[in-house]
Amino acid sequence: MPIKSKIRTIPDHPKKGIMFRDITTLIKDPVGFRLVIDNLTQRYLSDKIDFDVIVGIEARGFIIGGALSYTLGKGFVPIRKVGKLPAAVERHEYELEYGTDTVEIHKDAIAKGTKVLVVDDLLATGGTAAAAAALIEKLGGVVTEMAFIVNLPDVGGEKKLKERGYSVYCLTEFEGD
Repeated sequence: MPIKSKIRTIPDHPKKGIMFRDITTLIKDPVGFRLVIDNLTQRYLSDKIDFDVIVGIEARGFIIGGALSYTLGKGFVPIRKVGKLPAAVERHEYELEYGTDTVEIHKDAIAKGTKVLVVDDLLATGGTAAAAAALIEKLGGVVTEMAFIVNLPDVGGEKKLKERGYSVYCLTEFEGD
């Protein structure tokens, strides 16, 4: 698949034993970036998945989510790391492999009943995506689907999100390599 072939793998980053899947090589390539946006646009032009707004997770989710918002004519809402948003925020802390992290969304970003498509670059443990969903749901929004460029199924995030009732869509995956 052309999308997968344009993703660089960096061994032992950020620590020994990790095979880091770097999408910057994919999105710097105009054909690769177009493939990502065109594939996602085609999926979401159908009436099968209904949503009102796209939420992108910092930072690469902004790139994909912003372009997709443009092609689909939908609004875009960022979920950011702590301290980056200027107005009143809702905050969610979640567990990482070694410690915790926190993400925020503006309290007025999602109205009750708003249907949301969550977009990010990579699905590994699912912790950040689950935290994003928790924020959206705290505001009364409904996550209709989560979309990613890359899935790492061996890490377990896809299974975890599906067990929580979320629909997950990924353009490509790297299994066990």
